Amino acid sequence: MAKDIDRIRARSALETVKENPVIAVIAALPVAAAFAVVWWLLGFFPALLLLLVFGGVVVWKGKLLG
Repeated sequence: MAKDIDRIRARSALETVKENPVIAVIAALPVAAAFAVVWWLLGFFPALLLLLVFGGVVVWKGKLLG
C-alpha cells in the first residue's frame, strides 16, 4: 500500500513539473544558492561533497529536514 502512495505522489510531482516548470526552479533555488555559497567559500569539491551528502540524507530519510 505504501508503495502505491509513493507512486501516486511521484506521478503527481512529475505532472506538476511538466505543467509548470517554474515551480521546480523555485523549489531548487535554495539548494542552488547554498551550493553556490559553499563553492565560493570552499571550492567545488567540498560543495559537491556537501550536496551529495545532503542529497543522500534526504533520500535516506525520505523527507527534507526532518
